[in-house]
Amino acid sequence: MKNASFPSLRVTPEFREAAEQVLQEGESLSSFVEASIRENIARRQLQGEFVARGLASREDARATGNYTSADAVVGRLEKMLVSAKKARK
Repeated sequence: MKNASFPSLRVTPEFREAAEQVLQEGESLSSFVEASIRENIARRQLQGEFVARGLASREDARATGNYTSADAVVGRLEKMLVSAKKARK
């Protein structure tokens, strides 16, 4: 399969300079842009999966009538936070 390319991107000189300033040693601007695109694709895929799971959960709750109260969820999250903080120390 042939390699493809992304369309060229016009940016201000200041924006390009800011990008060049954060490059790590041995990293090119092209590799930085490619990594950024890959990371955003992965993030959006995960976000889409998260939304799909939420919608499926909502439909399951509607179908079964089995709901969890917000207070119960917040309580469990608070306990998890306390445990994580203790484990970090």
